[in-house]
Amino acid sequence: MSATTTQYGFYFDQSRCVDCNACTVACKMWNEIPVGPVKWARVIKWYTGTYPNIRTNNLFAPCYHCENPVCVTAANGAMFKEAKYGAVLIDPAQATNASLRAAWEACPYGSIAFDSDAPDASASKCDMCIDRLENSQLPVCVGSCMMRALDFGKISDLQAKYGTNAQLAGMPDPSTVKPAVVFKPADPKKTLVPYDAAEALTLQATTPDGQTKLYNSQSDIASAAALVKRNVPNFHPASVEESMYFTGDDRS
Repeated sequence: MSATTTQYGFYFDQSRCVDCNACTVACKMWNEIPVGPVKWARVIKWYTGTYPNIRTNNLFAPCYHCENPVCVTAANGAMFKEAKYGAVLIDPAQATNASLRAAWEACPYGSIAFDSDAPDASASKCDMCIDRLENSQLPVCVGSCMMRALDFGKISDLQAKYGTNAQLAGMPDPSTVKPAVVFKPADPKKTLVPYDAAEALTLQATTPDGQTKLYNSQSDIASAAALVKRNVPNFHPASVEESMYFTGDDRS
């Protein structure tokens, strides 16, 4: 592994992300990635809470170019960490499907993307837009974010500006891999129009004519919520179809 002189990384403000997937689409366009499951700049989506207090969670999840990338070790020569920006890259001359599958499994964020479930599927990943960095440009995902939820730069500068939080609720422990990212958690939800949630649930528990009971209690809602498939961030989907399901509602 090359010695890194300066580590660059990302900043993500979860409170600003609206799941528009502009970062995903811009990344695909810049890197000429066809429509389908290969997404270097994923937006992982999941839901928390129970009705009527539900929250949609969005997570910008490219490769976080960890300072201690366990994927590089697992790839057995198929990946490396370059020195100038600290980017974690695939070595196409050494890469095989098996070596990159092993790297994907080792990576806590599952950052390598496969174009199919076949044994010979092609694999690729975020390269930090090194071609753009060399021309003094931001990564295309950062520049495309209309909500300004993203920033990029030397990780030391980002930490000085935004803090050192490297984990959002539901994400893996960052202490081993040390991802080059800073997160701002979503702001607490605010009730803009005050109402009695318990009374609302009682009113909605029966048909308009008050004759048919639809459910018995809040516990019924909680039990139903537990059946929702997209209730946690999924970094290691079992198939490319599942990958598309967990990375927002786009068709890119």
